[in-house]
Amino acid sequence: MKKIQLYLLVALLVCFVTKSFSQNGKYDIVNGIGIFGGLTKVDLTTDNFETTQGDGFMGGMSATVEINHRWYNMSYGLHLSESTISILGRPDASSTSSEFIDYKLFAAQLALMMHVKLAGSYVTLDAGPMLQYNGRLEFKNEAQENYIINNYDNLSATDITGISQFNFNGAVGITAGFKFVKLRAHYIYGFTNTLKKLESENLDTSGGDSRFKGNLSMLVFGAMISF
Repeated sequence: MKKIQLYLLVALLVCFVTKSFSQNGKYDIVNGIGIFGGLTKVDLTTDNFETTQGDGFMGGMSATVEINHRWYNMSYGLHLSESTISILGRPDASSTSSEFIDYKLFAAQLALMMHVKLAGSYVTLDAGPMLQYNGRLEFKNEAQENYIINNYDNLSATDITGISQFNFNGAVGITAGFKFVKLRAHYIYGFTNTLKKLESENLDTSGGDSRFKGNLSMLVFGAMISF
């Protein structure tokens, strides 16, 4: 059901991605479509849990508004990603051994980006906001569902899956290449406290902090084909 909701959102947002040609005054404005794919490194920055960076992948589409004789371009796009978030836990409350619990995170991001031309359209500095919708955390290994999260006495791995599903992000990075093929490296930071929702779940937080705070961050390395 979670994935179905995500796919429905994607279908609605894709309807906004179009290709058109127009002219505004003395500036030629050309809208082009790009298809993007890449690898991600994802982390959850928090003092509540012990985490480690996880891997993932991202794909999506974007519509770029190329404005001749201006120092910037604009684009808007939709990205889909699947990433791994790893949080340290232990098999039971009395266990002295720990291991990372791997969660899957599916997300859709709607981005509006400005591309500052450092070397024409061949090299641009990219920055802009993103609205993100993501599902709950899902286990990569269901055998870890009853693990206890480190830093807490009785908080289970299942208890913390209900993170906030709407997040506001900011992205900055660089894109380089030719008109049809470009490489891209972006850093995405989540301004929203994605763990805040856990405070309303009446969880057993004995042994640890009952106030939850965490921010998602993502490094993206990929390539884009434009037409």
